[in-house]
Amino acid sequence: MRAILVKGGQGTADSLYIGDAPTPTPRPTEVIVQIKAFGLNRMDISQREGKYPPPPGSSNILGVEFSGIISQLGSDVSTWKIGDEVLGLAGGGAYAEFIAVNETHIIPKPAHLTWTEAASIPEVFLTAFQALVVIGQVKQNDNVLVHAGASGVGVSAIQLARVYGARTVTATTSTQEKIDWLLNLPNGATHAANYKTEDFAAVVKEVTENKGANVVIDFVGRTHFNKNIEAMAIDGRMTMLALLSGTVVESVNLAPILYKRLHIEGSTLRSRSLEYQRDLIAKFYKEVFPKITGESGAGPIRTYIHKVYPWTEIQAAHREMEANSNSGKIIVEVV
Repeated sequence: MRAILVKGGQGTADSLYIGDAPTPTPRPTEVIVQIKAFGLNRMDISQREGKYPPPPGSSNILGVEFSGIISQLGSDVSTWKIGDEVLGLAGGGAYAEFIAVNETHIIPKPAHLTWTEAASIPEVFLTAFQALVVIGQVKQNDNVLVHAGASGVGVSAIQLARVYGARTVTATTSTQEKIDWLLNLPNGATHAANYKTEDFAAVVKEVTENKGANVVIDFVGRTHFNKNIEAMAIDGRMTMLALLSGTVVESVNLAPILYKRLHIEGSTLRSRSLEYQRDLIAKFYKEVFPKITGESGAGPIRTYIHKVYPWTEIQAAHREMEANSNSGKIIVEVV
């Protein structure tokens, strides 16, 4: 089969190319999906650079979310049939014509979603759902702070917070253009801060009448950590999903963590067990997935696509993500 490969095993966006790779064969509980489209995620860049190896047993090919058509069934698979249209999550292998994936890690693609819209959902919405609902325990009238608000996970978390009844959702991002976009989305952010020019902790305190954020979703790490602690409410919960600005915070006042009874938890999704991922996908499918439509749909939650590339332009797609210029998902079509 054809797949997106990395020259020399790691490198810059220029090292990506379409080459030949072995077509996967299914284990007894797996299906083979012929991929129509796949989503880009920041972990793909880290893996391409040699900084984020795939979990043991996963494909070394980049990509964790996709949409497509089942083309082959493992010997023990009884819940799916060849020709079913699906979207799904994998430990790797989505930048290819075919992928082997566990039968519990795919869900039916509804007719109202295009292939590109379907491919934009699995990783970002499951990550946001895990961070906000499962770990963050968001509830009615909570105040929520979401960093990287215009990213795929950020936009997903903002909408989920609104649907689960948050009183305020403050998003941070880096440009006024992104702020305007987030504030004007249906079920978008209620407030926003430009983290480059504003003190987002002060913004959160103002909009929450000094109560602070009950739930914080952070991707940034070092540069945001102390202000996150400052912004959090009593009994606040923070889920840390990435460390984009660095891993070491040199000066931290531990007192607020103690006296505000803060709960800070790191989380990943890709390295979790198949059983954990299975249960998360099932809970998401039941609670959230029926509410999702494309951008032009009428759902209370929508998936927003920044740009769709043919996979012949995979280098440009990676450079677009590296430039941090996207509002919503970057999707690639297999052509």
